[in-house]
Amino acid sequence: MKLNQNIVTTLLVILLWQFGLQAQDQKRIEIVYGGFLEFKEGEAPGLKVMTRDDSGQVHVIHEGVDMWCDQANLYSNENFVEAYGNVRMKQGDTINMNAKYVEYSGKTKLAFASGDVVLTEPNSRLTTDTLYFDRVKQQSFYKSGGRVVRDSSGTITSNIGRYYMNSKKYQFVQDVVLVNPDYTINTNQLDFYSETGHAYLFGPSTIVTSESKTYCERGFYDTENKTGYGMKNTKINYDYRVFEGDSMYFDNNRNFASATNNIKVTDTTNKSVIKGHYAEIYKAKDSVFITKRALAITVQENDSIYMHADTLMVTGKPEKRITRAFRNAKFYKSDMSGKADSVHVNHATGLTQLINLSRLSSQDAFAKRRDPVIWNLENQMTGDTIQIKSNPETEKLDSLFVFENAFIVSKDTLSENGYNQIKGKTLVGLFDDQNNLKQVDINKNAESIFYARNENNELFGIDKARSGSISVFFEEGTISQFIRYKQPDAVTTPESQFPENGRLLRGFVWRDDERPKSVEDLFSDDPPLELPVIKGLDAYVPQEEFFDDAMMERVEKADEDKKGKLQPKKNAKPLNNKKPTKASRNIPEDVLERRAKNKEETNKPMLGKEDN
Repeated sequence: MKLNQNIVTTLLVILLWQFGLQAQDQKRIEIVYGGFLEFKEGEAPGLKVMTRDDSGQVHVIHEGVDMWCDQANLYSNENFVEAYGNVRMKQGDTINMNAKYVEYSGKTKLAFASGDVVLTEPNSRLTTDTLYFDRVKQQSFYKSGGRVVRDSSGTITSNIGRYYMNSKKYQFVQDVVLVNPDYTINTNQLDFYSETGHAYLFGPSTIVTSESKTYCERGFYDTENKTGYGMKNTKINYDYRVFEGDSMYFDNNRNFASATNNIKVTDTTNKSVIKGHYAEIYKAKDSVFITKRALAITVQENDSIYMHADTLMVTGKPEKRITRAFRNAKFYKSDMSGKADSVHVNHATGLTQLINLSRLSSQDAFAKRRDPVIWNLENQMTGDTIQIKSNPETEKLDSLFVFENAFIVSKDTLSENGYNQIKGKTLVGLFDDQNNLKQVDINKNAESIFYARNENNELFGIDKARSGSISVFFEEGTISQFIRYKQPDAVTTPESQFPENGRLLRGFVWRDDERPKSVEDLFSDDPPLELPVIKGLDAYVPQEEFFDDAMMERVEKADEDKKGKLQPKKNAKPLNNKKPTKASRNIPEDVLERRAKNKEETNKPMLGKEDN
C-alpha cells in the first residue's frame, strides 16, 4: 500500500510538471513557419534567425497575436522577437498593424514598431513613424506625430496620440487638426471615438466652415451629423455677426445655433448688440431670436438706444434690418424713452413703430397702461399707435406721429398738481438738431388745458379750449407758444375759480412712474431672474502616462527574470548595466532616465536634524 502511494505521488508530480511546461509553452512566442532557419547560439543564447522563402513569410504567434515578416530574430531564452521587412501584426479580427520593423516581448507584451507604421481597426486607419503597443492595457501610443483617417469624419493629425482599443477611443494632444471637406477643427486636446465619430474638444478650439467659425474652450462635435455644443467661452462668427453664450448648441448643416445664459450677439456692420439668456440664430434667414431679459443696444455716434422686451427678434440683411420687440417693450435714450406692447424698427428707413395689440380693448381696465407712450424731456405723448421717424445716416430724430387718441402732457413745474394737456385724434411732432421737440400739431377735435403764466412765471389763470386743431411750440422742453385753428373756443379762468374736477381732460393718465430713466429701469417690471444650471461637459483629464508604473514594473520584472536565469560563463566580462536589455530596449531613454531618477530620489536617506 505504501508503494502504491509513492507511485501515485510520483505520477502526480510528473503530471503537474508536464502541465506547468504546457502552460509555460503557451506563453512563449511560437514559430508557425520559419522559412530558412539558422541557430546562432554563439551570438546570443537561444537566438534563431528565420528568413522567408518562396512559400511565404515568417509567421510567429503569441497569445492571440499573429505576426508575419520577411526576417525574424527570435530570442527564445528571452521570449523576444525582432521582425524586419513588410511586418504585419494581427490581433483578433479587428486590429491590424503594418511596419518596416517591429520588436515584441512575450514577457512584457509590449511591441515597438517603426518605419511607415499603419494601425487599422474597423472604423479608422492610424499612420505614424513610431508606435508603441501595450497588449496588457490594449493601448497604442505615438509621440512623434501621427495621422488618423476616418472616412466620414476626415483626417486627424497631432504630435501625440493614443488609441484605447477597448473603448475605440483616440486621445490626441498638441497641435491637433481635423480636416474634413466641409470643416476644419483646430484644438489642443481632442478625444475622438472612432465608432461614432464623436469628438470632445478641450482648450482653445476652433471649428471653421465656409459659413462660420466656432470657438470654444470645452466642447463636443458630432463629425458625422455636423452638430455640437460648446460649454466654455463659446463664440460663433457668422460673417458680420458674433454669437456668444455660456452654453451653445450649433448645427452646421442649417447654420443654426442656440445658446443659454449670458447671451451676446454683436452686429459689427450695424454697430448693435443684443443680450439675453436664451437665443436662437439662423444665418441663412439672417435672423436672431432672443428672450429672458432681452436687451438690444444700437450704438450711435454720441448716444446709444437701449431696447428691452420679453422677446426680441432681429431679421434681414444689414441694409434691410428689422428689429421687433414683443410684450412689454421699452426703450431708453438719454433724450427720449418709450414703452409699448410691441415695437417695430425698420433700420433702413429709420421708422420706429410703437404698437398696442388689438386684443387689448379700450374696456380693459389696464388698457391705458399698455398704450404706447413716449417721453421727450418733460413731455409725455400717448396714443393707440406711435411712429418715430429718424435719419438713418445722421441718426437724428426727424418727426413723430401719433394715430388715434393722441395725448400730450407736461407737468406744470410751479404748481403741485397742475398739468398742461393737449388731446386730439392725431399728432405730428417735429424735432430740432438736439433731438428735442420743437413743434407739435394736434389735428381734429383738439382740446387743451394750459397753466397760463406771465413773464415772471406768475400764474394768472388756467386756459381751457376746444378747436379744430392746435400747434404748440417748445423751447428747451417747455411750451413757449400755441396757436389754435378752426373755430377755437377758449376760456381763461383764475385758478381759484377753476373747478378741481375739470382740470384733467378725459382720458388723462400720468405715467411718469413707468418712465425708464436709466438702462436698469428697463427691467423694473421683470420677475426675478433664475438662470438654469448647466450640467455641461466634464473638465479635461490630462492624459495619463503611457509608460506608467505598472508597465515599468512589468519591464523590470522581465529584466530580473533574465538576470536570474543567465549563468555567468567562465572568464566572462561583467554585464554592462547601462546597456538596455531586450525587455526594456523599446522603452524611450527619457522614460528610463526619469524612472531611474525617481527611484534615486525615493531611495535617498532622510536627513534628521542631527545630520544637518
